[in-house]
Parts: sequence; C-alpha cells; structure tokens
Amino acid sequence: MDQTESTASNLIFAVNGARFELSSFDPSTTLLEFLRTRTRFKSVKLSCGEGGCGACVVLLSKYDPTLGQVEDHAVSSCLTLLGSVNGCSITTSEGLGNSKDGFHPIHQRFAGFHASQCGFCTPGMCVSLFSALVNAEKTNRPEPPLGLSKLTTWEAEKAIAGNLCRCTGYRPIADACKSFAANVDMEDLGINSFWRKGETDEVKLSRLPFYSGPKNQICTYPEFLKGECQTVMHLDSKQNSWHCPRTIEELQSMLELHMAGNGTRSKLVFGNTGTGYYKDEQDYDKYIDLRHVSQLSLIRRDHAGIEIGATVTISKAILALKEEFKGESDMLFHKIADHMEKIASGFVRNSASVGGNLVMAQRNYFPSDIATVLLAVGSTVNIMTGRRHEKLSLEEFLAGPPLDSRSLLFSVHIPCMGAIQNGFSAETGSRLLFETYRAAPRPLGNALPFLNAAFMADVSFSKTGVLVSKIQLAFGAYGTKHPIRARKAEECIAGNVLTVALLYEAVTLVRETVIPEDGTSRPAYRSSLAVSFLFRFLWPLVDSGAQIFKDGLDGCTDALMERTLALKNDNNDFGRIGNLEFLSSAKQLVESSREYNPVGEPITKSGAAIQASGEAVFVDDIPSPTDCLHGAFIYSTKPLARIKDVNYKSDPLPDGVADVISFRDIPGGGENIGTKSIFGTELLFADDCTTYAGQRLAFVVAETQKRADVAAGAAVVSYDTESLGSPILTVEEAVERSSFFEVPSFLYPTQVGDFSKGMAEAEHKILSAEIKLGSQYYFYMETQTALAVPDEDNCMVVYSSLQSPENAHTVIARCLGIPEHNIRVITRRVGGGFGGKAIRAIPVATACALAAHKLRRPVRIYLNRKTDMIMAGGRHPMKITYSVGFKSNGKITALHLDILINAGISADISPIMPRNMLGTLKKYDWGALSFDIKVCKTNHSSKSAMRAPGEVQASFIAEAIIEHVASTLSIDVDVVRNHNFHSFDSLNLFYEGCAGEPTEYTLPFIWDKLAMSSSFDQRIQMIKCFNTGNSWRKKGISRVPIVHPVQIRATPGKVSILKDGSVVVEVGGIELGQGLWTKVKQMTAFALSAIQCHGTDELLEKVRVIQADSLSLIQGGFTAGSTTSEASCEAVRLCCNILVERLAPLKRKLQEQMGSVVWDILILQAHLQAVNLSASSYFVPDFTSMEYLNYGAAVSEVEVNLLTGETTVLQADLIYDCG
Repeated sequence: MDQTESTASNLIFAVNGARFELSSFDPSTTLLEFLRTRTRFKSVKLSCGEGGCGACVVLLSKYDPTLGQVEDHAVSSCLTLLGSVNGCSITTSEGLGNSKDGFHPIHQRFAGFHASQCGFCTPGMCVSLFSALVNAEKTNRPEPPLGLSKLTTWEAEKAIAGNLCRCTGYRPIADACKSFAANVDMEDLGINSFWRKGETDEVKLSRLPFYSGPKNQICTYPEFLKGECQTVMHLDSKQNSWHCPRTIEELQSMLELHMAGNGTRSKLVFGNTGTGYYKDEQDYDKYIDLRHVSQLSLIRRDHAGIEIGATVTISKAILALKEEFKGESDMLFHKIADHMEKIASGFVRNSASVGGNLVMAQRNYFPSDIATVLLAVGSTVNIMTGRRHEKLSLEEFLAGPPLDSRSLLFSVHIPCMGAIQNGFSAETGSRLLFETYRAAPRPLGNALPFLNAAFMADVSFSKTGVLVSKIQLAFGAYGTKHPIRARKAEECIAGNVLTVALLYEAVTLVRETVIPEDGTSRPAYRSSLAVSFLFRFLWPLVDSGAQIFKDGLDGCTDALMERTLALKNDNNDFGRIGNLEFLSSAKQLVESSREYNPVGEPITKSGAAIQASGEAVFVDDIPSPTDCLHGAFIYSTKPLARIKDVNYKSDPLPDGVADVISFRDIPGGGENIGTKSIFGTELLFADDCTTYAGQRLAFVVAETQKRADVAAGAAVVSYDTESLGSPILTVEEAVERSSFFEVPSFLYPTQVGDFSKGMAEAEHKILSAEIKLGSQYYFYMETQTALAVPDEDNCMVVYSSLQSPENAHTVIARCLGIPEHNIRVITRRVGGGFGGKAIRAIPVATACALAAHKLRRPVRIYLNRKTDMIMAGGRHPMKITYSVGFKSNGKITALHLDILINAGISADISPIMPRNMLGTLKKYDWGALSFDIKVCKTNHSSKSAMRAPGEVQASFIAEAIIEHVASTLSIDVDVVRNHNFHSFDSLNLFYEGCAGEPTEYTLPFIWDKLAMSSSFDQRIQMIKCFNTGNSWRKKGISRVPIVHPVQIRATPGKVSILKDGSVVVEVGGIELGQGLWTKVKQMTAFALSAIQCHGTDELLEKVRVIQADSLSLIQGGFTAGSTTSEASCEAVRLCCNILVERLAPLKRKLQEQMGSVVWDILILQAHLQAVNLSASSYFVPDFTSMEYLNYGAAVSEVEVNLLTGETTVLQADLIYDCG
C-alpha cells in the first residue's frame, strides 16, 4: 500500500496551527467534543448544543489546491462532526492571541469596551468577528485607514448577530466590533478604557489597540497542511465507518449497498446542522460524507434559471443568487437571497445545505423558509434513486411520501421569469411582483418563524384598475406538515382586476386555507399573519386601481406603476422600520469623581482579556483528574407518583456506566438533602414518591459525559399513581386545598393606610381585574456544572459554578454525614447565574460529591440544556387580582391586591417574595394599599431567585394598574403617573425606615431631568402626528420610574500583602460577570494608598482577587441582590485600614531614615520585621444603613406593526442615580 492510501484512512487536520492525525475516531464525535476533551483549547463552550447561541463558534478554513485559495468561515463546532474537518484548519479564540504571546486586538478591544461580563460567550463572539474581518479582507474594497479594517459598521454588527449574550447587553459588544469598521463614527462608540471624553477622533483611533489586518497576524491555514491536502482531502476510513465518495457513481454504489437490505444503518452527512433541531441519538453503522461529490455542489446558471446542488451551503446559495442576472429574475433572486439571510445564523448557514433544509422540510416537516419561498416561484427538484433521476415540482416533492434512505435530493432549480425582461413585457406591459414575508420572535434570524410566506404576481394596468394575470401564494411554518399553495385564493384573484371586494374574498379564502394543526402554539395569530401578509402585498395595488378609476389611464401607466412599486418596496404604511443598522446610535454619560481614584473609574474589567481569549477557566474547563467519571440525572416525568423501579432494558448496566446513584446510596449518618435555605430543605433524590416532573430520581455515572447522558435518557422508570390523588398544578388548586408555604411574620410587609376609607373617597373604581404572569427560564450560557474530587482523610473538594458556596458546603457535609471541615467548595467564576445558581446549583454539586464519595473516584457533570431547563425551576408564575379606586384626575386613593405565587414543591427563597414585591409596588403613592399574598405549594419544580425576584413582576403589576386607570379615564398615562408620584412624606410612609433624608429622594429630579434630556414632550407630539398619518404602523412612548429597595448583608474579606508588594484578596462574593473583582481591586488600591508612599499609584496592577474557597474564607453567604459588590468592597476596606494601621509606624520610621518611602521597600521591610501583612474582616452593616432606596427612570419609544404584531424599540433613555 503506498503512502497516499495509508494516510487516506487517517483523519488529518490542524487546530491553531498544531497538526492532529487520528487513526481512529468515533464518527459521531463532534468537533466541540474533541476540542474540549482531547486538546488544551477550552475557549469553545457548550451552551445550547443546537447551533443557536454561538458559544462554540470556530473558524474553519479549507484550502483549494486548484485555485490556490483558502476559504474561511465560522461554524458551530457543536454541530460539526469531527470527520467533516478532514484536511481543514480550525482556529479558536486562543489561536488569535493569548496572555503569553500577546492578545489579539479583538481581545483587547472587547476588554476595553467592557464587552465581556461573565465571559462565557465572549470567545465565540471574538471568532465570529475575526471571521468577518478575514472575509472582508478578501474583498476589492479600498484600503481602510491605518488601524481599521475593510468591514463596514453594518457588517461588524451583523458579524455577532447569531451570538447570544445573557448578561452584557449588545451595546458594548457592538462598539467593540464597530471599532474595526472603516466607516466607524468614533463619537458613536460608548464608554471605554482607551480614551477620555473630548479627545479628537485621530487621538481616539491612535489609542485603540493597533490592528494591522487578519492575514498579517494569523495564518488560518498552515503551510504544512497545504502540502498534505491532496492526500487528506478524501478521507475514506472503513475502520471508523466514515466514507467519502468522490463521484456520484461512488455514492450510488454506496446507496445501492444500503438498498440491499442487510440491516446496515447509514447516515448521509454534510453540515450535520439538522441535529440542532432533531436530536439524532441513534447509532449508525456507516457515515457517508457528501462534501467531495462535486456534482452535488455545482451551481449552474442559464437562461432558464439557477440550478443549485443539494450540498451547496445556504451561504453560498445566497451569494450565487445575489450575482447580477438580467431582468426581473435579478429582483426575484435578490429577494430570495435576502430572505435566506434571515434563516438561522451566519455560522449555521455556512454549514447547512440547501438540500438538507428541503429534505428536513419534506421528511421531518421542518418549518422551512427556503421551501416556502422556492415553492412560490415554481421551483423544481431533481431526485436520484439508484441511477435513475426524476424531476418533480417542489410542491409534488413536499406533498409526497417522506424521502427514504435509498433516494437522494440531487439539486433544486429556481426558474427565471420567462419572457419578462427589464421590468416590463413588450407585449403586455405587465410587471412581475415578488415579495417574501416572515414573522418570528427575532426578526434577524436565529429563530423559527410563526409563519412565512412568499407571493408572486404578474400584474398590469387596465382602464378599470390593476389586472392580476397570474398569482402564486405560498404559506408555510404555521403548524402544518409542509408549505402549501393557497390554490383557491389564487384562482379567485387570477384574471381579475383587484378591488376591495376581491381582496376581501381572497383574504377570506386564505383564512380558511391556512389553518394550523391541533396543538400548534398561537394558532389564531398564525392564521391572522397569513391574512395580514396577503393584505400587505395586494393593498397598494388596490389603492392604485382606485387612483386609475379616478384619474383615468391615459398617460399615467408607467408613472403610476413605478409609484406603486416604489410604495411596495418602501413597505409604505405596512413595513418594517427600514434598513437601519442593527443597533441605533447611543450616548452614555457617567458622572463620577476622581476623589476616590481609582474607585468609580471605568477601568478594564478584571479578567476580561483572558475571558475573550478563552483562557479564563470555568468549572467545566478544569482538566479531568485521573479516573474521572461523568454524571447525568434521571428525572421524573410525572408530577405525583410512586416510583416502582428505575432500570434498563439491557442487563447489566449499559456499556461505560459505572453506577446509578440514588437516595439508597446516601451513607449512614447522612441526609437525603439537596438544597438548603433559611426556609427549609429539599430532597436530593426522590425516595419512594416523586412530587413533581423534573425531580431527581437517580444519578447515572459513566466513563464519558456522552455515555452518561445517553444512559440517563435510556433509563426506564416505572410509576404507580393509584390512590395518590391528583397533583396540585395551579395556584387555584392550591387555594382550594390550602396548600401554602408559611411566610414568617417578620418578612410579611405591612399594609399602608385604610383601604375602605380610600375606596370611599374614590370617584371611579375598577374591581377584580386580573393579571397572569408566567415563568421564565434563566438561560445562563453555562449550564449547571460541578466537579467533585475525593481527598485524603475522608475529605472532598468540590468545584462548582454557584452563587452560594457556603450553603453548598453545608448541604454536602450533611448529605455525606461528615464534618464540614472535611468539605471544601471552590468557585472561581460563574458563566451567568441570574439567581439560578444560588440554590438550584447546590443539588448538582451534592450529587457529584455523593457519587465521588461512594466510588472514591472524581465525578463531574455538565448538564445538557434540556435537562437543565426541565430541572432549573425559574421565575415565579403568579396570578394577581386587583381592585383600585381613583379620582377623575387619575389620583389613586386605594389599591387592594390578591396575589397567588406559584412556588413549586419546596420553599427555596419563595417566602421572601411578598417582601420583594411590595418593595417595588410601593413606588407609587396608592393612597391606601392593602394586600393578601399567598405563596402556593404546587407539584411543580421549585421556583427560585431570578434576576430581581418579585421586583420584575411587581413593577409590571404597578404599571399595568396605572395604564388601566389611564385607559378607563381616557387620559394620558403620564398624567396619571405624575398624579401618583410620591412626595417625601408619602415615600416615608410607604418605605418606613429606609426612605433616608429628603435630600436623598432624587426621583423627582431624575423624572424631570429625563423629560428634558429625552425631549419627552416634543416626541409625544411627533408621535401623535405619526399615528394620525399611518393606519397600520403606530408608535408609542412611555416614561416609567423605578424605586428599588436594596439590603446589604454581612460579608467577609481578607487582604494579604506578599513580599514583592503584590496583593492577594479574598471576598465572600462570587464573580458572576458583574465586575465584583474589578470593584474590589479598585477599593483595595484606594484603601491601601492611604499609607501615602511612592508607588501606591500603581497598586491597582498589583492586586489580584482569587477564587472563593469555603474553607479559606468562611461565612461567604449569597452573591445576590445587587449589593454583594459594595459589601465586599467595604469588607476589603476594613482589611486595608488594619494593614495601613500596622504599616504606619514602620513607614514613619523609614521616612525618618530615607526621606521618602517606596511601596515595595516598605513591604519588604515589613516582612523582615515580622509585621502581620494579612488581615481579615467581617463587615456587618449597621441596622440604620443596611437598607436603602435606589432610584431611576426610563423613557421607551416603540413602533408596532398592527398587521403582524412586530414591535421595534426605537429609542430608550435611562437615568439612574448610582450614588
């Protein structure tokens, strides 16, 4: 066997310039899995596992030896199969730069623009931007100014459109991206650590980390791989069940073998993006890679149209459709391409094939946009079965039986528009109209549509109006098996002059045709969208027809036609907000003082650069110890049932499974405890009975995370519900059965005023109005994760991503039945928490610790997104009934609230909810305020703290009541808000004990200042004019105040000064991305500078804040409630004061001897003279200052499309008093 043949069976590729050659691999392994488990590169993160978030994005580069060109594009590594990267080069964020070799300007700018908070998503963002920079460099655009790129600001923002961030907000991220654009407006870039206000654009540009172009810094495809590409391009490894046919004949032979019926299960592979939607968990005997079958990737253009091969990626299809084409077809192809750009995200479109999308639509009933759009233009498909080819219309293909494994979609043909040339037909004067429509939760892609549609019509003017010679109406994704043509509506319209009556008839037929199947969400909305889209398409033509009837046809055909088309292209009164950039311009103004420098300065967030480069270590990035096992939860699917058995169809346990841990494995002296709060505990595992769906039943421990997940999913749970009664699933059922959690009297808020008296004074009343609020999932980018490592002497070290190591410490010790000094819980950073990792992370860490304790081997877990969503709990749903009395001017005299809170199965933090809610509800002077709040116990997963728990719901309730009053009185809502604004006296009444001094009540000042800075009154008048002139688009503006009570908790701190003058700090608070470490560093530098010696101005760079360790620093408490940073800073300040006091005598002595004292010398001498340079403190706030009020206000302007419900936030203005 020659060298070529021997290496062709090996998988060869490069990662960040390093060569990898694998003689064996599991063909189901994804690139993400390989990178995270077999390399040192951990910047690629697993978050959604569906190609929908961008956390796993890498740059994939391919080399074409014929053209001598490298093709670079971003892809989702969580979807890309490892076998698909043969001959490719992979670049991750570490490959762009790092702390050792120097950070890339992308990393530096992300850090400097404060574009990284928790940092979990940041490496993927950086790679997405780098991909855009690399490809912009390949264009023929003019050379940009020095330090910038060929990107436009629109492209820069678009580069990260598919990347999700749950904590930073996109403004600073967009600023970091736009700072590379050739046409950037430096004034538009927000607060950063590079320049100060007032500097010129030239100075600002010079202060940015210098960028010299992607190719000058990074080689995306190494030279050694170019030399091997002829060999490694065509991997054909029977050993690994991965086959790479090079011709259609080879592919046909493989498919024929499959047709022989020998039981072999084959999987056709291209981008594998379908697994992001349809979880493919079955095993295959053979993987057939279609990437090298050239006949399937061809794009042919001729007078009849464009034929696109089945394996052409959606991104390449878009480029092909945008190439110049003669006549109307150019318009048609461009609009198809524009619609395709709203599908998924760029890094998915770079991998996904047109053929794969259509096959999913036909075989799996995937809600495809491509299928709907191509159906409208009369596309055809070429199906290959064996060696036979068959041409079908797309409509026939979609309606036919599911394509079986013997058949292959070969290509799709999009036709040109026949004899119509250059706009008008010479014979008929007709004009082709084509539009596509899409309504989705997010308009720019990465979200499946509620409904999509595409319409094509051949129209001309007659003396009586607009004649529609032919029309094709396609609708899809509305809860049906496949897109359809609305034939009855087409027949109704075709050959007729458009009139209002005809349009009404057509709309009626569409409503009768587009009927979602049972079980489809929002069926009425989807049907109404179909009607709205058709109306939007045809109404301008009806309107033009009326104009013809009024003015006559002579001499106006061309002009009127052009006006009609212009109106349609501009979307007239119906349309979107126009082709604006993704984010509008913004300005930020922070008023700060340098009196406490560096406290309050906008310095770069601690660790931001290593977060961007991917070097920041999260729990799942910690290398697995020797003999490490992986866990996955088996959970209940019943809300109330006895558990008869948990087992497997196979006996013994599945391959790779070491054990299944349940409550029976808790050691003697231990407890079945999974969480703890001041209100009670929750079971780690259900014992004999499960009390909610999603409850933990057992913990599968296996050799790999994949095997653990598969084994957990394959477990068979037997239930028995006999004589158990029905579960409590609603708050109404909880009331009927008196199922409540007790709220301690010291936490239950007090009523204000006399409700009966207030209602008696009212001139108007609203009685028993209802509001229902649903739950909300956290969607932290990093799911729940932990690693437990057994240590000597029956000890356990647990690394966990959580907000309360102290509580986890206690729970683990109680579960294992060992002293707390045998447990150490370590948390360095958390990839997003939002409250979901305060209590809900504890059972995850405890289960790992229990398994590790039993098996005496390290055990780790990284929950898959589905399991995390089922088990997490989330925000509290609730039902609110209110009665309110008010005067004719809008002044409210009394409000009563009955609130039922669905807490789920355990107390968690739910008894705190009434207090939290009333703190926000009291932001208005309600006159008299009474309430009855019940915390309901139901058979649902426990609801927990979530980003302002209770406050978010309460603010919504307050504003809904204000809006209801204004609507009832038919007066402006801002008038009602003003009438119910607190005076300081009413504020003191409602917020007794925490209102502070009159000078501290800044909300009235903020309210008025915001009105002026946002031009609130002027914009109200402009909006009224806009709404008068537009029937289908309406604008609205609202100004809303916020009063947010916060409470400071006791917090520990520790500061130690090392011999070289560097400083190490420990605090109880956890770095969640909120910048706690940064603020603590600033406070440490400020407080130690009180020693007043040379070198203290550089102290900030000498300070390092280290991870939380529950044994090193006890009583860490919770990181929650928005006050942990300030409490930690105060604890650190107290430590620094102690150290300064200890150093002061030595400093005076040295000053007498030397004249001036340098920090490093002072510290060295302190060490030599045995001065204690480590200080601890425990900050306990005074009762009088532990609670205070925060104030803010915001103005929001929105635009709503009344036909589709599409809502766009046009402008937001905020003012916040941060002290």
